[in-house]
Amino acid sequence: MIETIGLTKKYGSFYALQDLNLTVEDGTVFGFVGANGAGKSTTFSILATLLQPTAGDAFINGLSITKNAHEVRKQIGYMPDFFGVYDQLKANEYLDFYGASYGLKPKEREQLIPQLLELVNLSQKRYEYVDLLSRGMKQRLCLARALIHDPKVLILDEPASGLDPRARVEMREILKELKSMGKTILISSHILPELAEMCDSIGVIDAGKLIAQGSVSEIQAKLQSEKVLRIKVAGETAPIAKFFENDPLVSQIAEKPEKNLVEFLYRGSEEDQMILLHKAIMQQLPILSFAEEETDLEDVFMAITKGAETP
Repeated sequence: MIETIGLTKKYGSFYALQDLNLTVEDGTVFGFVGANGAGKSTTFSILATLLQPTAGDAFINGLSITKNAHEVRKQIGYMPDFFGVYDQLKANEYLDFYGASYGLKPKEREQLIPQLLELVNLSQKRYEYVDLLSRGMKQRLCLARALIHDPKVLILDEPASGLDPRARVEMREILKELKSMGKTILISSHILPELAEMCDSIGVIDAGKLIAQGSVSEIQAKLQSEKVLRIKVAGETAPIAKFFENDPLVSQIAEKPEKNLVEFLYRGSEEDQMILLHKAIMQQLPILSFAEEETDLEDVFMAITKGAETP
């Protein structure tokens, strides 16, 4: 489990992180959302014991990062947003070096390295020099490095940054596999919409402060005082738009005749939606579909941080 209590990092009068309190339960995936400079990497560096907090503390499986840093490092696998690789080493040699650094015996490393390379889909690149690997392959190799000592907790800072669509899919599948293995994963990413299905909860950070936390559905529910309803029609859109604009709970109607769509903001409840649809059906309007537009994590982030101060 990961827990932070009043975690703060200050540089002079500037707060890179301010009074961060969050909990990530065992075996869950927590998505950390925030713009560049919001405080994600600062948080991860502190949790990885690479940076001392100005105030507060954090605990990894009950161990304090400030008092038990050496023990904490045995519990975590950390993958920074910018990482280095040793170009003159082959992939298996690279992992062997880090395995030895963690005190693994030669026999253990010999058995473990092929398994890790298979997990990150790099078995066929075992004897390739690291500098000849693509960016996506280097990312996966770095993830294998973070797993070399079988940590219970993974702290992954932008693991899919700069990857092409295929490499992103491969990374997502690997993270799903790690979740199924019971790993606790704290991950930040600008492509969280693609990872929404595997995130048990998310936190939104802005200007060093955690401004929202909860499951994706909980945060979406808080934001959706106004919902976007999308109506697909058979025929002209103008009569449909005219009908709906008379409802007091409807605003900002937009017609898309080329797609036979009418969209608008709706302030009513689900019961109100049922009543509205029933009225439309009674008027025999040619409606093919009547649906609420889903809000993804990018919409959530933009809505929550709208108007927030930036450092």
